[in-house]
Amino acid sequence: MEACLEPGQKTGLGARQVHIAHANLGKSQFQGPGPNSGNELTAADLHHGIVGTCPAGPELRLRWDSEDDTERFAKRLAALPGVRQAYLELQGELGAGKTTLVRHLLRALGVQGRIKSPTYAVVEPHEAGHGAERLRIWHFDFYRFNDPREWEDAGFRDLFASPGLKLAEWPDKAAGMLPAPDLVLQIRLLDDPSATEAGAPRELRVIAPTSHGQALLEGLRP
Repeated sequence: MEACLEPGQKTGLGARQVHIAHANLGKSQFQGPGPNSGNELTAADLHHGIVGTCPAGPELRLRWDSEDDTERFAKRLAALPGVRQAYLELQGELGAGKTTLVRHLLRALGVQGRIKSPTYAVVEPHEAGHGAERLRIWHFDFYRFNDPREWEDAGFRDLFASPGLKLAEWPDKAAGMLPAPDLVLQIRLLDDPSATEAGAPRELRVIAPTSHGQALLEGLRP
């Protein structure tokens, strides 16, 4: 498995990254790697996750200079039909913007009312749409998760096996319990002299370890 940057380590944009404000998720010269069937996750990888490592799979990198960029990405992701039955992991240090991305995604999917952080409750359920278009969403935050027995007692296994969208922050805290993610969304704060009061720029790295995730990733490519 490929090594990730440790929490707090900064990075600049590489030659294969896309500035989202310029690309606007539209036409771009970005050419990302294609699916690598020889680099699939093994069963051991899935059940013995290690903090500081990344799952294998094709990926996409974007730069966000403001929360508007985060919102545009969330709307693009929400427009993909396959996201309604996906499991997405969000990784990043405290303050990176994981919950902000989730909130924009939930709004883009049609969730109404107050959107609370599940930091203390561990999971917050949401619904969007009606009838045949009804979508169930579970937003997990495992930051305070410290006992694997909580997993069975809380019925999380059943939730992950049910239809709907699952979003998990701090998935490393529940390593060994979670299924393979369809997409891993890694958010990094960047050291950049162009930063303004509107917020520090960020890098988003999207990794697709599963075939379902790879289909979603292709829909996100500029």
